[in-house]
Amino acid sequence: MALPHPSIVFTAFEPSGDDHASAVIRELRRRHADLPIYAWGGPKMEQAGAILVHRTGDDAVVGFPGWKDIKRHLRMRREIDLWLRGSKPTVHVPVDSPGANFAIAKAAKRQGCRVVHLVAPQLWAWGPWRINKLRRRTDHVMCLLPFEEAWFKVRGVPATFVGHPLFDEQLDTAALDAEGESLPRGEVRLAVLPGSRAAELRRNFPVMLAAFRELSAGHPGLVGVVAATTERVADQLQQRARDLGGWPANLDIVVAATDRVVRWCTAAVAVSGTVSLQIARQRKPMVIMYKTNELAWNWLGRHLITTRFISLPNLIAGREAVTELFPYFKGHERLTRAVDALISDPEAQDAQRRAIEEVCGRFAGRVASSGAADVIERIAGMHSVAAVRPRG
Repeated sequence: MALPHPSIVFTAFEPSGDDHASAVIRELRRRHADLPIYAWGGPKMEQAGAILVHRTGDDAVVGFPGWKDIKRHLRMRREIDLWLRGSKPTVHVPVDSPGANFAIAKAAKRQGCRVVHLVAPQLWAWGPWRINKLRRRTDHVMCLLPFEEAWFKVRGVPATFVGHPLFDEQLDTAALDAEGESLPRGEVRLAVLPGSRAAELRRNFPVMLAAFRELSAGHPGLVGVVAATTERVADQLQQRARDLGGWPANLDIVVAATDRVVRWCTAAVAVSGTVSLQIARQRKPMVIMYKTNELAWNWLGRHLITTRFISLPNLIAGREAVTELFPYFKGHERLTRAVDALISDPEAQDAQRRAIEEVCGRFAGRVASSGAADVIERIAGMHSVAAVRPRG
């Protein structure tokens, strides 16, 4: 039965959540021009048509939060709880960030909201015992990865694989090629994607930088481009390079141009995360790494991580489709060897491209924003006005 005055609230706390939610908000707004959509989120969600209650995502935390982070989060949780009591939205859509969103989902359920998770909490990777908590705090989980729907359903959590936003729109390759003319020319072109969070940059970029320097010595025709997510990240990377002996002459840096850099490159070296799918959708070979603390890994991490792989292409393929270095503890030599083996062997690059093609095929025929909007409409009791919308 359709409810008379439904409303939706999204809560996202990281830039990736801002990306994921904005596409769904835009689709909901296309279907329901007058639907009240509120958000704790970022600028893309606001541009898509949400009423931004509070700006979040500028200071995303990775690893263990500090006391300031904890106090800020507790204050925001109280604010959201008060807002939920007063506004009583029909549906709460937590976007990723289960550490922050689980408590908010609990508060939303107390106020009678239906809760629909956008981006499945990665319980299949670590902390599977949290499934009971999720079951109590959700009405549905919208999965971005093809294997997740069955994993949650078999554990009693309603779930739908909606697809991934990265595959919703076709890339304008002609425009990317034209923009790529400004990037350096070389026999081997290496894209360097060190992440966006401060802790990721601190851990991974020095290793990548040292590996790039050594690779340059062995490959005189090598050039590289660092894809920084923001100007602030670019400044942080350049400062770190200065502290580590200077920025290499054959290494450029660009901001907010990841697709252009991936289109340009021969191969990529990147941290684990969504960026690996961004590389995969252009069928580019890659080396994925993620540096962690050896003591913390041996004491705790190895017991918490339950999957064989951490990179998304490998998780989707169920095998090592792309080169993955995890756990990664110290030194640059291991990364140097892996990248050297890839850029020196055309057959290895072709093998990765074939495996990546199979991975990308799992997303064929799905439009994530449309699939997610379908689920939210159904859970909210809204009449769907979706029209057939072609991909791209």
